[in-house]
Amino acid sequence: MVKDKMTPRDHPNMNFRLKPESKMSHYMALLFAAACGMAVANIYFAQPLLNSLADEFGITYSSIGIVITITQLCYAAGLLLIVPLGDLLNRRRLIIGQMLLSVLALILVGIAPIVTVLFLGLAVVGLLAVVTQVLVAFAASWAAPEERGRIVGLVQSGIVTGILLARTFAGVLTDFAGWRSVYLVSAVIMLILTGVLFRVLPRDDSKRESLSYVHLLRSMFILFIQERILRIRGILALLIFIVFGTLWTSLVLPLSTPPYSLSHTAIGAFGLAGAAGALGAARAGSLADRGFGQFTTGIALVLLFISWFFISLTEHSLIALVIGIILLDLSVQAVHVTNQSMIFTVRAEARSRLTAAYMIFYSIGSATGSIVSTSIYATYGWGGVCLFGASISALAILYWFITYRLTKHITVVSQTK
Repeated sequence: MVKDKMTPRDHPNMNFRLKPESKMSHYMALLFAAACGMAVANIYFAQPLLNSLADEFGITYSSIGIVITITQLCYAAGLLLIVPLGDLLNRRRLIIGQMLLSVLALILVGIAPIVTVLFLGLAVVGLLAVVTQVLVAFAASWAAPEERGRIVGLVQSGIVTGILLARTFAGVLTDFAGWRSVYLVSAVIMLILTGVLFRVLPRDDSKRESLSYVHLLRSMFILFIQERILRIRGILALLIFIVFGTLWTSLVLPLSTPPYSLSHTAIGAFGLAGAAGALGAARAGSLADRGFGQFTTGIALVLLFISWFFISLTEHSLIALVIGIILLDLSVQAVHVTNQSMIFTVRAEARSRLTAAYMIFYSIGSATGSIVSTSIYATYGWGGVCLFGASISALAILYWFITYRLTKHITVVSQTK
């Protein structure tokens, strides 16, 4: 009977089991998901607005992809320079500080009088949007080991929803009050979310690394060398997000021109289809917890390749496009959630750096897809874009097949440590 009444104070070794469960409640996970979704949406608002931005600032269609590339490359810089600080500084303060500065950057974009100011504002927005990854690492640290995949999947579903609904949000507001209103309204919402997080975020008492900032950044590259699963899953992320960026950056171009000539609201509504598919991928984290990460990855990559058959029919059928979007986003996000769940099985003391190292591949992939797809569209049309997307999808399947046994072995070893 005495054993049943023992508390964490009586047995300090029990703390690692009870502390995460007591801190990361379902409500807190949903709040993290909402904050992540809104923060990451800021770097995707421009995608359905590319034609409006091109017309107002005199940018050609063949070069307009640079708008997305700027935010993605600065997002990659933020992953390298800011996210690792979560292993060194108080994550709660880091989150609040980034979100407040994001509010100012959004206002700058919303009032930009010239293209230089627009690019500067978008660059800062991209740099600070990495607060999403600080939140993901925070959630992973506070979740119990046996539910970490589920919590990461739930928070990640907020990020995915934010990415996809950003297009709907931006399209509706642009048709109603112009593209500038998108960023100004977002600034207000971000300010409200910052206030809520300031009140409810738990204290961050996790162990800190006793490293200088320079050594912290250097250690992230060491992690990349030491952890093979990080390298393998990072390259896989690079490939799938080239595909993701290819579709969502270039899609506005055929839809905004004849024969469709759709409004911003109608184009943004396609994000709803993507959100439906992506939300179905939230369960991928739970499957990874149960040891089915590799199986989930393989099935998702096959569906990713198939999705381009339907997407290639865009100029003949919007229904086919919707089916393709659902399949593509379901596939990409299932692999993304699985990647993170598998990576978080190693080096608990370095989760912020693991997140940063992995997400750099994500950001470079998205930026590559954005700039390459608009160039391909200008030269070869929608058929060329679809051929490119399908080719990268096929390459991802081949890469997964080559690394299957090696990654499976690493995952098993990691989970038994």
